[in-house]
Amino acid sequence: METYKAIKYTLFICCYIFWVAGAVLIAVGIYAKIAKEQGIVDTVTADPALLLIAVGSLMFSITFCGCFGALRNGSILLQLFLGLLVVLVLLQIATAALGFVFSDMVLERAQRLMEKGIVRYRDDQDLENAIDFVQRKFQCCGVHSYKDWSLNVYFECSVTNPSLENCGVPFSCCVQRRNESVLNTMCGYGTQKTKEFETSKSIYSKGCLSSIVQWGKQNLLLISGLSVGLLCLEIIMISLAAVQLNQIKKVETRKKVNTQRNMNRRNYKAPHQ
Repeated sequence: METYKAIKYTLFICCYIFWVAGAVLIAVGIYAKIAKEQGIVDTVTADPALLLIAVGSLMFSITFCGCFGALRNGSILLQLFLGLLVVLVLLQIATAALGFVFSDMVLERAQRLMEKGIVRYRDDQDLENAIDFVQRKFQCCGVHSYKDWSLNVYFECSVTNPSLENCGVPFSCCVQRRNESVLNTMCGYGTQKTKEFETSKSIYSKGCLSSIVQWGKQNLLLISGLSVGLLCLEIIMISLAAVQLNQIKKVETRKKVNTQRNMNRRNYKAPHQ
């Protein structure tokens, strides 16, 4: 009985942590979606707010079943939680395997998404902040080079472009020197007209796609460890749910047997009274 209680409350605590995390993601996503101005970006792949809401909703729904199923010994909720978590684990394994096998296709898809983000830069504040963060974090500019910013209507390098930022790049591409306390946000103006060896003094000329791939290779051990750790935690939660389900079935079977015995005893005593 003590072991059963330990399994029950361990599963509840694990699910509760992910449940709260899912609720926080939903709240942050909804707040970001409401707080910002209405923009063109309205797809999950391009809007960080919608992505947070989608991921948070998935976590919240699955762990809700686990939380209340474990706490109330609800076999239906536990079965639903177990099934959804198994499907999620299989999808994660399949995604990792397909990503490894079709790595070129994944890079091509990532390139298209990044180019789409450049096109819609300035249309959505969250997307703009996300791109700026990536470019500052990885010290890069554009997808393959800084000239990719011509895809954006504001930075398009053409004679007919009336924008003041034409042939330029965002401030997040700018190199901040050690002796500079304030970043010069206008350092990227007109940089697409110059050659790479000249621009590298003022902006990052390397593309973000290659920088992110390089970072992934350098931190492969960390990424693999986190992925395996999450997978192991999910497998542990699946095992705990399966054990609790099995125990619930045993208790229900025992109750049915005892009820049947009591009925048989009553039926046996009735004719002899």
